[in-house]
Amino acid sequence: MVSLGRGLGMKVTAEGVETAEQHLFLHAAGVHYMQGFRFGRPAEPAEIATRIATPGVYRSI
Repeated sequence: MVSLGRGLGMKVTAEGVETAEQHLFLHAAGVHYMQGFRFGRPAEPAEIATRIATPGVYRSI
């Protein structure tokens, strides 16, 4: 899927990334964007607003 998307000139997003190994594999495969528990857990709206208001304080990795 990554090769197909890149071959069509599209940005590729991987969902459900949970481990460092998956992250490294997908990065090496050429995936542009990733999401999943590896980067952050679901959050309440107030917590998201706080994270946006204070950039650089929260790290997801």
